[in-house]
Amino acid sequence: MERDVWKYITFILVLILGVFVMSTTLLYLQNQSLSSYVPPNATCRTEVVIGNQTAETALQARIAELQSLIRAIEMERGGTNVTNATIALVPIFGVIEGQTALNTVTTLEKLMKDDSVGGVLLWIESPGGDVGAVREIYHEVQVLRAKKPVVAYTGGIAASGGYYIAVGAERIIADPLAEVGSIGVIYVHFNLADNYASNGIKVDVFKTGPHKDMGAEWRALTEYERKKIWGMIDAYFQSFLQAVSMGRNMTLNETREYATGETWLAIKVNGTLVDETGNFQTAVEELEKLMGVESAEIKVYGSPTQSYSLGVFGEGALYLDPRYLRLRG
Repeated sequence: MERDVWKYITFILVLILGVFVMSTTLLYLQNQSLSSYVPPNATCRTEVVIGNQTAETALQARIAELQSLIRAIEMERGGTNVTNATIALVPIFGVIEGQTALNTVTTLEKLMKDDSVGGVLLWIESPGGDVGAVREIYHEVQVLRAKKPVVAYTGGIAASGGYYIAVGAERIIADPLAEVGSIGVIYVHFNLADNYASNGIKVDVFKTGPHKDMGAEWRALTEYERKKIWGMIDAYFQSFLQAVSMGRNMTLNETREYATGETWLAIKVNGTLVDETGNFQTAVEELEKLMGVESAEIKVYGSPTQSYSLGVFGEGALYLDPRYLRLRG
């Protein structure tokens, strides 16, 4: 009983440290100059963010502390025995939206409390999706990992938000030809003002503030709004970088080398973005090693959450591989 109390106290400290890391990042971003901002008349925008070295070093140190605390919690996990030698298979398929998070988070919560389950295998086939949904699942994976071994597997694609969730697991196994990565953030604004005008469409907007319709398709963004959006995008991007850095045990600079927004075949990033290439059975065997068992029973919990055909609009799916954006038309 005393051991469990200290385990949860330690976990609370981890959460506090995580909040501190995030708040430090946001404070740093708030004071960061917008020298990388691209004028609105540019036809193509490419941004490379170079952070303040002192702040980055401090942030990297905090991440290292968080990694150490998480490892300490994992060492407190009870060993698997014959009564909990079951592997829970949780599929996360398709574009990740609110319903995906609701289904997945509640499932993981139940598995955390189920003593008959000794480990969890996340089968991820997703190009990413909404920021909030992705982060909710990622945080739940971290909580679950503190109590039970978690392995992520992909046979086809774990990109952007899909990969974000995967780095929360202890190990990532991928088919050699699976696409992984797409570390980055994308925001799309549709400016149809000229189209509206050419078709004689007039829009009357009643709003309580000048920016209440920020991002609306019937008008262009103001200079202030562009800067604000860039700031939000960069905050999400820094959060993504930290998650990958911590999950893959890489420095932020090493992580940035893969943060180009592109995907890689898993065989090309074996040992960096993924731990091992193989098939579903490889992932099962890896999880069994972490559980300390052989021939564990596999049970599927939940069902595939969505299909790729559902899609989402580009304004909301910031953690999404751009190939899966569904444009208006």
